[in-house]
Amino acid sequence: MLQPSPSKTNRKALLAVIGLVVVLAGYTLTRGADSKIPAVGAAAPDFTLTSQDGTPVSLHDFKGKWVVLYFYPKDFTSGCTTEAHNFQRDLPQYQARNAVIVGVSVQDADSHKQFCAKEGLNFKLLADTNKKVSEEYGSVMNFGVAKLSARHTFLINPDGVIVKEYADVNPDKHSEEVLAALTELQSK
Repeated sequence: MLQPSPSKTNRKALLAVIGLVVVLAGYTLTRGADSKIPAVGAAAPDFTLTSQDGTPVSLHDFKGKWVVLYFYPKDFTSGCTTEAHNFQRDLPQYQARNAVIVGVSVQDADSHKQFCAKEGLNFKLLADTNKKVSEEYGSVMNFGVAKLSARHTFLINPDGVIVKEYADVNPDKHSEEVLAALTELQSK
């Protein structure tokens, strides 16, 4: 039985490691440019995107309300579904605090419509198909062949100012975390 030579085995392992490093470096470089993330205390960049019902929605439509602007990678994936379910579960508490939930991802409005129907979601999901808003908020992951919105959330006050930003989001606990921050900010 022929055994691969040690040099061929080592070469394959080295190529695998190099490939992994390139993928991870590309992900880190394209996701991370934190300098692109709007700063806490800055005005939230305005935008207009199409919602799951086909209507245009602008950030300025929510002036006078608190806005939970959350970016998420993809409809129908486990983490995104969990995060959306938890926001939906807590929606009455957000509404009682004069807050709206607005989700943004790069899928189109039809995908969002199907996602909302299947998962029973009653808040706006916006289609950022050209990735412009995700990029403006420093919330893009570039995997070389595909760009997705990164899991990233901004809490925006009624004056349109970013008061909290979440870059490391755990979908299981995120809604409770945002709701607690909102409650604390409103008590000041």
